[in-house]
Amino acid sequence: MSKRHIEECIRDSLEGYFKDLRGVEPNGMYEMILRVVEKPLLETVMNHAEGNQSRAAEWLGINRNTLRRKLLDHKLIK
Repeated sequence: MSKRHIEECIRDSLEGYFKDLRGVEPNGMYEMILRVVEKPLLETVMNHAEGNQSRAAEWLGINRNTLRRKLLDHKLIK
């Protein structure tokens, strides 16, 4: 799957979201989208990194402490 394919999936999902709104204006979309995308991103990367937070943080290009905080925020770790 290419970067372009991921972008197309996101675009299609957003178009579906607006269609489902049926003309009602959205509110707080930016935060909603970040949370909706971030959790499965973290779950998938952590799975492929076999739970290794240092490796996952490196793959994501973020600090390990930042990753840990995000994992806690999404209740992916205790």
